[in-house]
Amino acid sequence: MTMKQIEVSILGQSYVLGCPEGGDTLLQGSVKAVDREMTAIRNAGKVKARERIAVLAALNLAYKLEQRPAAMPPSSTDGEPADIDVDALITRIDHALGEHGQLL
Repeated sequence: MTMKQIEVSILGQSYVLGCPEGGDTLLQGSVKAVDREMTAIRNAGKVKARERIAVLAALNLAYKLEQRPAAMPPSSTDGEPADIDVDALITRIDHALGEHGQLL
């Protein structure tokens, strides 16, 4: 599987992420969801630390996924069912965290 690099922005911070060929739309949709969630938490004004905002956003998004009915597969931004490669997501998160285990 060929991976290309794309630059994205989450909460005003730029990140270069590996993206499989043809996965741009799905990754951009994921980035928008994370940015939207983190922005909402930051704008609520109760949490200031970016790391805590990121953790809360991840928990909120995971909770929303868990609330989906079991028969309803996750969908991509175009409404088609999407396969989630959890191992690839974990690898991408580990890469973004870097050697010190910190996102920001």
